Amino acid sequence: MNFDFTNEQVMLRKTVRDFTDKEIMPFISEWDANGYFDKDILNKLADLGLMGVCIPEKYGGSGMDYNSLAIVCEELERGDTAFRTAVSVHTGLNSMTLLQWGTEQQKQKYLIPQAKGEKIGAFGLTEPGAGSDVAALQSTAKRDGDSYIVNGQKTWISLCDTADHFLVFAYTDKSKKHHGISAFIVERTMEGFSSKATKGKLGIRAGNTGELFFDQVKVPKENLVGQEGDGFKIAMAALDNGRFTVAAGACGQIMACLEASIDYCHARETFGKEIGRHQLVQQMIAKMEAGLQMSRLLVYRAGELKNKGVRNTRETSLAKWQACDFANQAADDAVQIHGAYGYSSEYPVERYLRNSKAPVIYEGTREIHTIMQAEYVLGYRKDKPLSHMLPAWDHN
Repeated sequence: MNFDFTNEQVMLRKTVRDFTDKEIMPFISEWDANGYFDKDILNKLADLGLMGVCIPEKYGGSGMDYNSLAIVCEELERGDTAFRTAVSVHTGLNSMTLLQWGTEQQKQKYLIPQAKGEKIGAFGLTEPGAGSDVAALQSTAKRDGDSYIVNGQKTWISLCDTADHFLVFAYTDKSKKHHGISAFIVERTMEGFSSKATKGKLGIRAGNTGELFFDQVKVPKENLVGQEGDGFKIAMAALDNGRFTVAAGACGQIMACLEASIDYCHARETFGKEIGRHQLVQQMIAKMEAGLQMSRLLVYRAGELKNKGVRNTRETSLAKWQACDFANQAADDAVQIHGAYGYSSEYPVERYLRNSKAPVIYEGTREIHTIMQAEYVLGYRKDKPLSHMLPAWDHN
């Protein structure tokens, strides 16, 4: 496996880092404190071609490989988790799923404007009583002539008040359990749809998160993604993509913790020397560096499998689990290194700690990924090739 970055990827990283330093870093403390999501950041990312990084050019994207998407997510989360989350949901969970499962008509109508950043996509799976247990969802979609009537509620939906299109999962036949779940594209403007932002979150306060409500929403049959009953498979494929971006973002979180801690280690003195000279502080710095390098290896390995068009559920799960755990530990250590100042919003590390908790929970809790990895090793779980795979990246 070749871990050398192409010239294009080196330039991409610099572009996103410069963007983050200019457009996010100077304002993020205020946005976080006020719970404000600046949608204009998405417009600016679209201007740079970053809302469809790995979507083929014929569908409005930039045509880069999947590890280029990882670079974008890593650098954005170095600024703040909220904006990496926006790209994860829009690109990883929605657009990449349409690329994988959508009809040509759906790609022309929905994927192209999303890849260009003209429209924003989101993902509606989680419900008040259905998280890790996807089969417990209560939303329904009943066929009515040339349409489906969707009823139900979703919660913890990123971009709830911002997105134009939602990839929504509902039962078309509850008697079949998870084999009766189907996927639909729902537009914000459809009658009976509404949303409400959630306030009082521990972290990612600069992000737009909340609930979706469906009250007799009439969805054209052409907006069914895949076939009836394909919803569970589509959701799991989408999570392979979303988890990849979350893992990549976690690398950026570790990087941010490391940069802040290094600066503080050189600036702060105790007992007549920089605190970076104290061995127990060095131990925490070393753990961050090790976590960053190991996480990147896992992420880029999963990305390379995506580039080849190979199913990567196992590898992506491991990357997501480990990178998010490393990021959570790095943020905790960063606060410890900063001492009392780490407990204050005067320094960014308290925000990093708050932000680092959600990725350990969403898109598969650490407990779910622990079980998955054990079952792979024990032989209880084996993946078959999906009927719809992401297209291998065209190097030519």
